[in-house]
Formats: sequence, C-alpha cells, structure tokens
Amino acid sequence: MARPEPRILTVIDTFRVTPNMHRVTLGGAGFTGFPKHQAGGYVKIMPEGPDDEKRIVRTYTIRNQTETGIDVDFALHGSDDESGPATNWAISAKVGDQIKVGGPGAAKPLPDGSGPFLLVGDMTALPAISVNLESLPDSATGDAILLIRDVNDKQEIAKPAGMNIDWIVDADLGANPLLLLDAARKIRAVDKLTYAWVACEFEAMKLLRQFLRVEQNLGPDRLYISSYWKRGLVEDEHKQAKRADAETDA
Repeated sequence: MARPEPRILTVIDTFRVTPNMHRVTLGGAGFTGFPKHQAGGYVKIMPEGPDDEKRIVRTYTIRNQTETGIDVDFALHGSDDESGPATNWAISAKVGDQIKVGGPGAAKPLPDGSGPFLLVGDMTALPAISVNLESLPDSATGDAILLIRDVNDKQEIAKPAGMNIDWIVDADLGANPLLLLDAARKIRAVDKLTYAWVACEFEAMKLLRQFLRVEQNLGPDRLYISSYWKRGLVEDEHKQAKRADAETDA
C-alpha cells in the first residue's frame, strides 16, 4: 500500500501546556479526510531545512483529535540551543502558519482488559501514555511511572482510580537512565503484570528491557518497549542506533 502524500496543515492554536511541554493544534483545509480516531498514533512533522536542503522529518504523537484538528505535544529538553528543528518551529509557531505533515502512523495501544498494567516513560512518551491511560476501562489497575523535568510538568490525566501515577522529577532529562529502572523495580508483583508498555530515552530503555524481558520473562505478548530518543543524538542518528541495537538484541 502506497504511503499517503504529506498534508499541509495550518496552526489553529499554540500554547504551553506545562513549563516543558508545548502544544500545537493543527487543522485547516489540509485536514479534510484525515483518518478518524488516531489519538496515540503518530505524525511526521516536516519543518523546512536550512536553505531547503535535506528535508527534516521528526516523529510526534497525536495527543488528541477532534473533528477539526489534532493536538501535537512537543517535550522541551532545555535551552533553545538544545531544542531540535521541530521543537524550535513549534515554540515559535503562530496561528495561521503552515507545516507539512506526514502520516498518521498506527498507535501502540494497551491490550483489552483490566490489567494489571505497567506504563513507563519520560516526557517524550507522556502524550502516548496519557492516551493509553484515558482509554482504559474504569476497572483497570496498575501503575504508571512518568519522568518529567519539573514538578509543574505534572498533567491532569483522566485515568481509572485503580491506576497509580508515580511522577519522578529530574531537570536533566535522560541523563540518569537508572531513575526509571529503579522505580520499576519497586513495583510489586511485576511478574503478574498483564502487560507493560515502555517508551523513553535509549539507555533507559535498554535497562528496562533487561529487567522486564530478561529478568521478569515478559514476552512480546506482554511487553511493548521502545526508545523514543537518545540523549545527544538527533532523530536520524537515533534511528541508526536503534537499528544497531535491534541487530545485537535479536
């Protein structure tokens, strides 16, 4: 099946959700025909490169979708010097601006049922984890471990009462990969989990993969795990690291 051509979407809103999360709502005429029910899936944001050289493509989760547009949240990693081209575009975007957008790509949802579930991620995975939490039945139980840069980055998430959220604060996001692992090790009866869903920085992902897949023997029917970024690398370089890791991990 041929990949659909990118759309030209228009900024219809832009604002700071928390100190380190910025949201851009995209819609406009180019949104006509966009597939429904894509929250939790992803799009490819394509800001123009310098002098229109190699096309820049960055991947982001669809946080919400309405009849008129999609919300895309951009985690801020620090100073403007540390921000990538898509984030820099987002924080400077104005209503009426246009951007080329590819996708959508499929979401990675939790399986049906009430769990218990474990969800682990940093701010880059917060949109996807939020969608998954909001999609759970009221009877669901389990834990979510979320790493954020500032205590004010906590967000209100509509979740079942039986799902606990452990917010971990570290201003130097991704610099301390043991934080998520240590928190996951404190979860009781990890071996009894119905499903674990993990997305975070590359080095933290590898530690969690060792714990959940190897030590706890969670097979692919009970575990989704992925790195969304690697500290110090841009997305294209991170993809190369992921490919190399997949080859050695096979």
